[in-house]
Amino acid sequence: MTALLFVVGAYLLGSIPFAIVASKALRLPDPRTYGSNNPGATNVLRTGNKQAAILTLAGDVIKGVVAVLLARHFFVGEQWVVFLVAVAVFLGHVFSVFLHFKGGKGVATALGVLLALNWVMGLVALGIWLAVAAIFRYSSVAALAAALGASIFALLSSSMPNPYVLAAVVMAGLLIWRHTSNIKNLIAGTETRIGGGKRGSEEEDDA
Repeated sequence: MTALLFVVGAYLLGSIPFAIVASKALRLPDPRTYGSNNPGATNVLRTGNKQAAILTLAGDVIKGVVAVLLARHFFVGEQWVVFLVAVAVFLGHVFSVFLHFKGGKGVATALGVLLALNWVMGLVALGIWLAVAAIFRYSSVAALAAALGASIFALLSSSMPNPYVLAAVVMAGLLIWRHTSNIKNLIAGTETRIGGGKRGSEEEDDA
């Protein structure tokens, strides 16, 4: 019963839409009404308000970190509970109960989860995102590369528990699925570059 409460609590924590919270606090438009319409840091940045984007990013990362660290603390040796909590907080962001089961694409929350599961894996994912984003200027490409990189790191790790490996792989699969429209835009040449003008669709990776 305690494990179930933790999983439900993780989902509810993940469901908190920090993009909307930050936007309201700073008197900005609802991020669901402009750009890609996704409640994520990337879309909030489109307002030009970096403070709101940073607050959104921080909130989304922290909720992933907090949920997993609490699970690891209270369920020592019960790694499958940690796996369920990790996936639950991620799904909360993607399918927020507070937003009629809609949400962001989960990149920032996934990063928080990875950092809490294995800080080296989390830093690897972050490093890949930063490098790919700097080179190609596509947030979506950076997110996909980071997700795949984290999965490969987890699969090749000899010390990481199987439930943690599975959590990384499951989140990577969900992230790729959530970026289906971005992949189509990349193929069509209409994906938006970071800091660039739009050449077609508004869709972009939103953390």
